[in-house]
Amino acid sequence: MTTSPSPSPARASATAAPTLAEFETAAAALRGVITRTPVDRSQHLSDLLGATVHLKLENLQRTGSFKIRGATYRLSRLTPEERARGVVAASAGNHAQGVALAAKALGISATIFMPLGVPVPKLLATRGYGADVVLEGATVETPLRLAAEFAERTGAVFIHPFDHPDVIAGQGTLGLELLDEVPDLETIIVGIGGGGLVAGVAAAAKQRAAAEGRTLRVIGVQAENSAAYPASLAAGHPLEVATRATIADGIAVARPGDLPFEIIREYVDEIVTVSEDDIARALLVLLERAKQVVEPAGAVGVAAILAGKITASGPAVTVLSGGNIDPLLLQRVVAHGLSASGRYMTLRIPLPDRPGQLAQVSDLLAQAGANVTEVLHTRHGQGLQISEVILQLSVETRGEEHRAAVISVLEQAGFSPTVMLD
Repeated sequence: MTTSPSPSPARASATAAPTLAEFETAAAALRGVITRTPVDRSQHLSDLLGATVHLKLENLQRTGSFKIRGATYRLSRLTPEERARGVVAASAGNHAQGVALAAKALGISATIFMPLGVPVPKLLATRGYGADVVLEGATVETPLRLAAEFAERTGAVFIHPFDHPDVIAGQGTLGLELLDEVPDLETIIVGIGGGGLVAGVAAAAKQRAAAEGRTLRVIGVQAENSAAYPASLAAGHPLEVATRATIADGIAVARPGDLPFEIIREYVDEIVTVSEDDIARALLVLLERAKQVVEPAGAVGVAAILAGKITASGPAVTVLSGGNIDPLLLQRVVAHGLSASGRYMTLRIPLPDRPGQLAQVSDLLAQAGANVTEVLHTRHGQGLQISEVILQLSVETRGEEHRAAVISVLEQAGFSPTVMLD
């Protein structure tokens, strides 16, 4: 990639999507810099959807996510004077790594503001790429404010994670790759946070498809705990919504970007939302069936397929947008996914405080084919009678039907098991 700025083809207006020529210019600029990630067919998801499903493995991209595309293209187009001033960004992880690596490659100093709870692997990687990292705030809103103040104070160029045409053009190179790799593609499924990725992919792919005389459907997916786009599209303008905690922190954005919003309104056909359980199940399926380690934000497209939120009549691709997941979070999410899939449960069973009760329950579970992994037996608990104890068991099962059968066996024997929520 050349490190000198290049002029951009003119757009129809300040808010129009990048043109196909701009996307192709970005793709040429990124050639040899980014990884052309593979596309892998998923038989399991194809069977569920009733149409061929491919996975675009951006979790194998440099820095572990698609963000390197937009960050590199944005920085490559800075003027020499802007490069000399340095860059600043705010991010919970993936954008930080993309900016840090792009800045290192181009010889630009980079300051990255990140929230205090940022996953350790993302923090270490960002520092490892040479960026000066400042940790501040509980959510990404604080780093965004501090980054803007830093840019005003020092003159550093603020690199927005999604609301800039060069960033969107860089992300859209992924859409061009999809059409090269799956020539008969009909449906593209992409996760949405601020909207830069889906805006770029949808505009690039649909413009290319139109030039070839065919049509595409693009479906965006948001975590229901942080879904700003449905309400914003209904209102006709970007709205800031109240968000709740989500494991998909990479797409936890309270307000759509102004430019992505306009592009999404024009080019994206449908937006669906998925629950935390849906996302956890998707991560488990990707680990077991596709052998892919994916972060929660990168798995929402698969979550939508598993939850029955997607319809497709022909070949579809869902983008696994990132793989930067903290191992500790992965451990918790896998356990939650097992529970959500009916393969793991914790039972709370009140018992008479007399000998033989634990042995009887254990025998019943063995007969039902359930594997006990943890046992807590206590006389101390709120609401217990003096002659009662509580037995708490963690049990592995083979799915929803087997879990229901295990509970039924215990109930038929006179016990009253309660499944404890995560």
